[in-house]
Amino acid sequence: MVSKKTVRVLIVDDSALVRRILSDGMRSDPEIEVIGEAANPYIARDLMVELEPDVITLDVEMPRMDGITFLKRFMPVMPIPTVMISSLTQEGERITLEALESGAVDIISKPQLGLVDELPKLLADINRRVKAAAQVNVSHFKRNAVRREIEPVASLGETTDKVIAIGASTGGVEALARIMPAFPANAPGIVIVQHMPGGFTASFAARLNSLCAMHVKEAEHGDRILPGHVFLAPGGNQHMVVERSGGQYRIALIEGDPVNYSRPAVDVLFHSVAKAAGVNTAAAILTGMGKDGAEGMLAIFRAGGSTVVQDEASSVVFGMPQVAYSLGGAQNIVPLEQIPAMLMSAFIRRPSLNNNRNS
Repeated sequence: MVSKKTVRVLIVDDSALVRRILSDGMRSDPEIEVIGEAANPYIARDLMVELEPDVITLDVEMPRMDGITFLKRFMPVMPIPTVMISSLTQEGERITLEALESGAVDIISKPQLGLVDELPKLLADINRRVKAAAQVNVSHFKRNAVRREIEPVASLGETTDKVIAIGASTGGVEALARIMPAFPANAPGIVIVQHMPGGFTASFAARLNSLCAMHVKEAEHGDRILPGHVFLAPGGNQHMVVERSGGQYRIALIEGDPVNYSRPAVDVLFHSVAKAAGVNTAAAILTGMGKDGAEGMLAIFRAGGSTVVQDEASSVVFGMPQVAYSLGGAQNIVPLEQIPAMLMSAFIRRPSLNNNRNS
């Protein structure tokens, strides 16, 4: 029997205490091997060349060179799956989001208080996410990798209320930052679940708002879904659902256990959209690990909505799109740059299964 390959991890953090806690916690997992520790990016750079780690855990705020600057320097020449560890300060939120757009595959919130007591409680989750990061393909961040531009999508004529629903996880921050500016100012209302911890989604919504013709905000309970508006599910403790009230669609934030290890979950949103909006829905699943959204997308398809998933070549992780397509809920599978046009065209004509489904 072939033994399972261990994930070789390099820990980069200026705090000796954090390095020790992370190292001890990871070494307790037989599937992880801590091959090195670095107190700053300069030491880390030399160890990366020498040891070739499978995953790097990287602090955001460090002296001499912050984590995001370091990430931007090494990812184009030596792309390695990187998990950012950040305290939830306002500045930390901004640069951590920038890190996700620059190639980081996950973010873990470092406790601001009680580090010795609180950080060890997170180690089981940290280990799971480090092992998941090892499966992520970050090669497209390498310098000279082909990146197709995304053309703006033409506006629709007058329509009754429609809903576009999008789900994403690993790699989704970068993917959303690329596709959302393509939607016109009067596009149907968009609801998004992007797997992120609490404290980051408000900053991410503000970041998207600065890029888009549509108005983007972190969703609040009772928000009405209107053309020209994008609602990002708050990360953390609640699920986001869409409810119908007469001829209107509104957002509700509800309690509930995590679904597919996630809260908010794409499946919870998509099931609610299928029930509330049905044929007035177009849905997309972007890059992400796991299977969240697959069953909900199937429900939307069965309710008469249009569905599309991101293809493998343009995905950082082809997990969520692949499961949705395999389950039968996705009518189309296309590169990332085609998704805005595909979602908008769903309300002009009802597409049939394309040749991707038959191939």
